[in-house]
Amino acid sequence: MSKNNTPAPQGGPLVPCRLPIPATRLQEIGLDAGTWAVLVESIFPSAKTPEGVMLAVQYCQSRGLDVMKRPVHVVPMWSKALGREVETVWPGINEVQTTAARTGQWAGMDPPKFGPDKTRRFDGSVKRNGGWEEVSAEVTFPEWVEVTVYRLIGGQRCPFTETVFWEESYARMSRSPVPNDMWQKRPRGQLLKCGKAASLRAAFPEEAGYTAEEMAGKAIDADDGTVIDADAVTVEASKPRPSKPAAAPSQPDGDPPKGAKRPEPPPEIAPESVSDDLRERVVKLVNFAEAKGAWGQALNKVRKELTGNELAYAEQELRKAQTKGAPAPDREQKAA
Repeated sequence: MSKNNTPAPQGGPLVPCRLPIPATRLQEIGLDAGTWAVLVESIFPSAKTPEGVMLAVQYCQSRGLDVMKRPVHVVPMWSKALGREVETVWPGINEVQTTAARTGQWAGMDPPKFGPDKTRRFDGSVKRNGGWEEVSAEVTFPEWVEVTVYRLIGGQRCPFTETVFWEESYARMSRSPVPNDMWQKRPRGQLLKCGKAASLRAAFPEEAGYTAEEMAGKAIDADDGTVIDADAVTVEASKPRPSKPAAAPSQPDGDPPKGAKRPEPPPEIAPESVSDDLRERVVKLVNFAEAKGAWGQALNKVRKELTGNELAYAEQELRKAQTKGAPAPDREQKAA
């Protein structure tokens, strides 16, 4: 029996610590009880399940990273589809920089440029100890940061510049609009991490994904896949939450009202209605998404870069390829 009087699962007795786990499971991935205790107590102290820590360990092993250096983070996120919080594993900004450096093509980064400071008061409600508590914070933060990363392409040092806005990036406290403690204490530092990640992703789209710094405090939108990509792994972190009382905060901006029907999908966009250049770009993006399993990342990319009919076409082709698990129509024509 474990400390909480639950039967030990198959695989032998549980290793006693904050997140008990059968010793045989640790042996399967080459860990001992002492290392596991350090992982759950010091390296991933916010993890709520042993599965979250195990996934972080396995991610590091598959990437040849030292888990004791904390290259990844276990991040709780709210799942709109499941109606509960889940744990996700995301690489930290240092891991993304390491990945870019390993290509041998990373050619440096310019000093960041910050926008003007802005002071704003945030008010909201968070759930603590089974009840809702009003919270507020006044934060002074730079409106944006611009980061330029360089990559060697054909022997040329090419710049990739991305601008990231604080109010679009900050991590929220629970599901309220109030920034979490880290974004209150380090508004410039956290924004800089997100700026670096965005620029590295632009320079190395085949290597870099989203980071823990960008995903903390976000919700998983399972309907369109704009958040989760191939670098994220999820496990259940808590039971479904009970219905919120009348005083609970309203849904985040962009969520449809409860009971509202989703709009019908738009009519199909014909390939001839967009440029040859766009079709080629979409083909390459579909190839990338299929190779990496990064459908969410691909969708997010086109939503940042395209508008109107071009965006509708790119989303359409990505969805077709993801749903069917087969080449998009344009690729079949090109191959023929």
